[in-house]
Amino acid sequence: MKRIHATVRGVVQGVGFRMFTAREARRLGVHGYVRNLPDGGVEIVAEGDADAVDQLAAWAHRGPPAARVDAVEVRPADPTGEFTGFDVRH
Repeated sequence: MKRIHATVRGVVQGVGFRMFTAREARRLGVHGYVRNLPDGGVEIVAEGDADAVDQLAAWAHRGPPAARVDAVEVRPADPTGEFTGFDVRH
């Protein structure tokens, strides 16, 4: 089991980044959430099989077709709390 916290910067809000991320996470069987940040970035917290979480992090570097990802900072996340699915938060 692996849990990460990723911050995505670039043109990522208003281009469906959260919905596409949730779709990809569910496809990979990853739990957690994605939400917009006040500064224009997007936050992803993901937990699951290490390979699946790594695949989601790699996907975040590409993003959906309309996005322009400038940077993704991925770091280990605090393992407290439990996720039962993957949510899009506001």
